[in-house]
Amino acid sequence: MTALGGSDHARAVVAHYDERAASYDDSALHRGLTDEVARFIDLDGVRSVLDVATGTGLMLRAIAARIPQDRPLLIGLDLSPAMVAVARPRLPGAGFLVGDATEVLLPDASFDLITCVTALHLFEQPDAVLAEWARLLTPGGRVVTASFGAAPEQVVAPPAGGFVRRHESFRTPELVADALASHGFRLARDTTWEHADDRLLICELVRP
Repeated sequence: MTALGGSDHARAVVAHYDERAASYDDSALHRGLTDEVARFIDLDGVRSVLDVATGTGLMLRAIAARIPQDRPLLIGLDLSPAMVAVARPRLPGAGFLVGDATEVLLPDASFDLITCVTALHLFEQPDAVLAEWARLLTPGGRVVTASFGAAPEQVVAPPAGGFVRRHESFRTPELVADALASHGFRLARDTTWEHADDRLLICELVRP
């Protein structure tokens, strides 16, 4: 997910998720995972949340359900216009943007929590995305990610949809921590969640 409609990779990602938008919420895995991530996050004192690669807004909806009153500012960003079109009416109090995760058109230090669920493997330029997270977070802000913790022999697969998925780069806590370390983040805690044959890794990283 780099330039909006720019590279071949980005165009393939948009086409794939535009096609899935209407039925995305039917996935028990995605609904269950976002509920699990919302339970994992310590939401005390959270005033602003950016959900990167928000899709239909499932993660923001799960957070909103846990904070029914005095809800924080909730913003979702996704490259797929169809996904965002589904998200908007399902959480009217949030803001949803169609845009590039490597160049978020929002001010520095805008959020004290950034979430990114099952999307790290999709980014064509992950380092540029992580640099944006560092820019957008307030001092002491946190990032919570969820990635597929597949075994090495499970991560190599044909590029369905016409784009490469880089699961192998984020399948362990150590790999996630290493990816974010150069941007000043450290791993604070992690857990796993399983659904059928899928094992998901959930990590919280902090930036002093």
